[in-house]
Amino acid sequence: MSVSVFPEENEPRIEALLQQMSLDEKIGQLNQYALREEHTGPLGKKGQVAKRMKLVAEGKIGSVLNLTGAKAIREVQQIAVKQTRLGIPLLFAYDVIHGYETMFPVPLGESASWDLTAIEKSSRISAIEAAAAGLHWTFAPMVDVTRDARWGRVMEGAGEDPYLGAQVAWARVRGFQGDNLADINALAACAKHFAGYGFSESGKDYNAVDLSRHTLQNVVLPPFRAALEAGVATFMNGFNTLGGVPVTADAYLQRDLLKGSWKFAGPVVSDWNSIGEIITHGAASDKMEAALLAMTAGSDIDMESDAYLDHLQSLVEDGSLDEKSIDDAVSRVLRLKFALGLFDDPYLRSSSEREKSIIGAARHHEHAREVARKSLVLLRNENDLLPLQKDQKIALIGPLAADKDTPLGNWRARAKSNSAISVQEGLSAYFDDDLDYSIGCQIVESSFDFAKKIEFAEEDKTHFAAALQIAREADIVVAVMGETANMSGEGRSRADIGLPGLQQELLREICQVNDRVVLVLMTGRPLALAWEAENIPAILLAWHAGSQAGHAITDVLMGAYCPSGKLPMSFPRSVGQLPMYYNHLSTGRPTAAPGLVFYQHHNDVDRRPLYPFGHGLSYTSFRFENLKLEKEEYYFGDSIRVTVELKNIGATKGEEVVQLYLQDLVAMPARPVLELKGFQKIELAQGESRIVSFQWETTDLGYWTAEGEWKIEAGMFRVFVGGSSEHLLESNFILNEKDEY
Repeated sequence: MSVSVFPEENEPRIEALLQQMSLDEKIGQLNQYALREEHTGPLGKKGQVAKRMKLVAEGKIGSVLNLTGAKAIREVQQIAVKQTRLGIPLLFAYDVIHGYETMFPVPLGESASWDLTAIEKSSRISAIEAAAAGLHWTFAPMVDVTRDARWGRVMEGAGEDPYLGAQVAWARVRGFQGDNLADINALAACAKHFAGYGFSESGKDYNAVDLSRHTLQNVVLPPFRAALEAGVATFMNGFNTLGGVPVTADAYLQRDLLKGSWKFAGPVVSDWNSIGEIITHGAASDKMEAALLAMTAGSDIDMESDAYLDHLQSLVEDGSLDEKSIDDAVSRVLRLKFALGLFDDPYLRSSSEREKSIIGAARHHEHAREVARKSLVLLRNENDLLPLQKDQKIALIGPLAADKDTPLGNWRARAKSNSAISVQEGLSAYFDDDLDYSIGCQIVESSFDFAKKIEFAEEDKTHFAAALQIAREADIVVAVMGETANMSGEGRSRADIGLPGLQQELLREICQVNDRVVLVLMTGRPLALAWEAENIPAILLAWHAGSQAGHAITDVLMGAYCPSGKLPMSFPRSVGQLPMYYNHLSTGRPTAAPGLVFYQHHNDVDRRPLYPFGHGLSYTSFRFENLKLEKEEYYFGDSIRVTVELKNIGATKGEEVVQLYLQDLVAMPARPVLELKGFQKIELAQGESRIVSFQWETTDLGYWTAEGEWKIEAGMFRVFVGGSSEHLLESNFILNEKDEY
């Protein structure tokens, strides 16, 4: 049952206002422009802001992006309310992706917490800060499922799994919006990018997508459905084509599915100039045709292309476009504005005093530290090298060890540069004079110049000697390496996802003088770490963990917090394995017989992931046993209950993510070898055990057909429960279509 965020009592007000509006005023509501330059799209020309302020006064802009601050927003809002004929207030939107000023882990990292309550709270705090700065609308959450770590925008989503992605989408929408959009702390959420963007060919941003309707329905769309059910106020289409059709002009996705079958009542916004890019895709000859295609398909708001501003009126006047399409789009925009309470008080969120008192509050940073440490994933810990001990002599090495900017991650909204707690700052509180530090090397960010081929900054080994000297003298080396914040995110796809620059070379030399090395990995995506996984005894995946990263990482390194994160995305051994995902089909030749060459694999690399989906170690140990189903046979309409006993058999308190997977053994089309169907994060004291139960209905055992119908097939099912997608207990049951008696 979907949550409704659009009160029915507003409908007569919407209709009454629509009746008063001229065609020109209606079109004005459908144009969105930036009033401050930000790197969220191609930068505009000089003098654009003055021109656009004139459009505001003329009622030709309905929403604004990239303008922040209560005072600035109030000033622009006053122009719209006081100088236009009908005084319709503006919507102010911004990319609040993983925090406004207080930064939480990048969304992929936060999804590794598998803690929906913590994720919802992060979005709630993000909304509170952003709303205090005058904003009404965020272009988040990004709910694109992706299977390719090369894609730069992987850091914005929840990874490779549609079920986990759906749960995270629900939590983030509820966090941003709360229970009432008119509340002073609410921020309208936006499910993006509708749809398929995460399947961009070769992981390149803005690239084409071509996938089956079956994959669309069962892998891509579930997180969007969850966002809709959570009451998401808006959708955004994307830059990609889907089967040759630019999604901004895709009538099936927007008109038939979203607004038709799913009955979505809010507005759909284009991505930055994606209506204009219909021309570049080769699907429209000019902006007039692009405007016609986009509006007809159901794209309600034009972000930054001028297509609607310049051409909608003439399209209506010459009969090419029915004005009813514009009325529908405008009513959706007005519906959002009424739901946000803007007609009752357009300045509700525009208090500078409130802004100063709320943004960056200490309690927000407390949560940032808490959710960051929940998000860290212990990938490897040979011989219990971690946690560190206070009496050990530590050598802290690496280009990210003292970095106060990279932990903020990409898409950092209004976070202050270099404001994060570094690992050096975090560890210094524990080790004082016993902490030696060397940068070791710089991270080289490559760039592609079409005129001059690939150019690299000069690689510099100047600091190798100092790093190796302190490594020799230390009990343990903590190496903090990975990607800078600018190496993942929009437009930051990478063909090589190993450690960039000289970092691996430095690690190799460190290992020759001290084999007790802890690699702390800062990244916005999975990396290919085959050599590191074989040669570095302890690896802690820290992601880009936000404002309190250094404290959170230190909490885990020192054992003040027992690591509990699990991977939301598989780590490949080699980039050549991509796309890689756990919920694949069996294929006709899944395994090898002795001496057999002809089966599904690469000849030069183990076909398994380096670290599988759901993987994550702890400082304690958990044992799963006694997996039980109440019955061996079920009938349509039954409830199915699964129980498993979880016991903490280690030396300390800890949390385990109990993961439940399902396999439908025989179906047409064939189903994946595993599908995540439930999870619970359970905390147990040393020696404590608990019975963990899952319950679902037989109606939950189905899948979506290519036509979007839910289908359930009788037959044999396997149930798996464990601590990752590779270490699982197993049981079977049969689902019968009807009772024989």
